[in-house]
Amino acid sequence: MSNEFSANNQIGIVSTFSELVNTNFKGETNALCWHRDLDGNFKEIVAKLSLEENITEIFPEDLLALQLSEKGNTAREIILNDLQLLTDFGASPSLNLLKCYERDDEFDFISTDVYSFHVDRSPIATDTFLCTYYGASSDIIPNSQAEQKVLIPKIRAKLKELHNGPEEEFESFLTENYFDLHYQINEDASPINLGKMHLWRLAVDHPKQQVLPCIHRAPKENDGEYRLLLIC
Repeated sequence: MSNEFSANNQIGIVSTFSELVNTNFKGETNALCWHRDLDGNFKEIVAKLSLEENITEIFPEDLLALQLSEKGNTAREIILNDLQLLTDFGASPSLNLLKCYERDDEFDFISTDVYSFHVDRSPIATDTFLCTYYGASSDIIPNSQAEQKVLIPKIRAKLKELHNGPEEEFESFLTENYFDLHYQINEDASPINLGKMHLWRLAVDHPKQQVLPCIHRAPKENDGEYRLLLIC
């Protein structure tokens, strides 16, 4: 299969949902893409949904209540099918209409919001699934092109000042406040945009993980445009 992701060692390409959930991560590959060219009108769905605050969870009954054109209905069927596939697999998918996420601007030297390049962590063996149907889409970055922010001397020194506690408790402090999940990309780094309509599976940091977790970030939203995102 030839597409814009095929030549990237970080990304594995699959053509079915079964392949997506059953293919093992290995080596440098910590992102799997069910690459899809879908014909539905997702913009129509976004236009007919109502946003409450900055993020609104959309449920199947909300989608089913919409009066849609033929292509709008095609888009709805695709979303409902994706939700069902993930639910049957044992995941807990959420469909979100969003204007923006909350920003973390408490400190000027490190941020822990989703706009920062970060990895996900779980105490159990799991993965992150996501699909952007409409709006700006997320980025990932090869692990070799980024550095954990807590290992950067200037940032680490400021975090130690912030901790102001016993040295033996410092690592726990970093973990408890999610500082260790965030990364700074290299100057010559080349982030990879995940595009629209593809369903992605990203490696998470957990005890049984055989590869490095996938470093990713939420995008800066386009002005005046909401995002429609499936995530779990």
